[in-house]
Amino acid sequence: MQTSPFSDFFIRFWGVRGSIPTPGKETVRYGGNTSCVEMYVGGKRLIFDGGTGLRVLGKHLLAQMPVEAYMFFTHSHWDHIQGFPFFVPAFIPGNCFHIYGAIAPNGANIKARLSDQMHHPNFPVPLVAMRSDLRFYDITPGEVFKIDDIEIETAPLNHPNEAIGYRVSWGGHTAVYCTDTEHFADRLDENVLHLAQNADIFIYDATYSDEEYSDPKSPKIGWGHSTWQEAVKLAKTAKVDKLVIFHHDPAHDDDFLDNIEAQVHTVFPNSLLAREGMVLPVMGARQE
Repeated sequence: MQTSPFSDFFIRFWGVRGSIPTPGKETVRYGGNTSCVEMYVGGKRLIFDGGTGLRVLGKHLLAQMPVEAYMFFTHSHWDHIQGFPFFVPAFIPGNCFHIYGAIAPNGANIKARLSDQMHHPNFPVPLVAMRSDLRFYDITPGEVFKIDDIEIETAPLNHPNEAIGYRVSWGGHTAVYCTDTEHFADRLDENVLHLAQNADIFIYDATYSDEEYSDPKSPKIGWGHSTWQEAVKLAKTAKVDKLVIFHHDPAHDDDFLDNIEAQVHTVFPNSLLAREGMVLPVMGARQE
């Protein structure tokens, strides 16, 4: 596996947008691909979600084959799985992908959900055409498990049709991937707080601002997403070091997101908005 000039534990963002891809001149700086985050952890590649950013990651991996990676899905709404049918390394024999996901409310496991979107009439090429070694694992929200010396903790999130958050710990450092979750009006989400506690990097779904979320003309309450103001509350309470705002609304162009980043930075200085191509070292994220 290719090494990094950053550390043995780093994060690379391949897709940071929510809901639907937004290509175009107004989203160049932050990117228009949907959710896909790669973590390099102690020599292993972990991939979180398979939005359209997964296609770009797949192109990158073609120069590094054979590839073994561990893929973790938060849920199977389209913006988190729509890149999977275009993930070229999965079609190539000799590669191996360990694929994890929770059971959906309708009883479907992650293999069935990924397969369903590739059935006719939705897609012309079925899952069985993927000739790499695909290994599927069902996980239960709240479960803690290990991949060698990497500990992965999970928790259920507040999202329509359910979702799962991940806390990855290795070498005394922790990164948290917590997207597609909606905050509660009367309290902080204990599941999210538990995942985020003392994390070096906390990636959180802040699709909206408080004003957008509660806009009386077009409220977003019940849509399954949170705000940057709630992200800051969580980060401060959980004593997070670096906060990363993620899952940008498709209506938010680069200028809008620049303004949001400035506001977030004012109240939580060690913070930033996720951008496609951005690489963050987890070991060394903490400010001295």
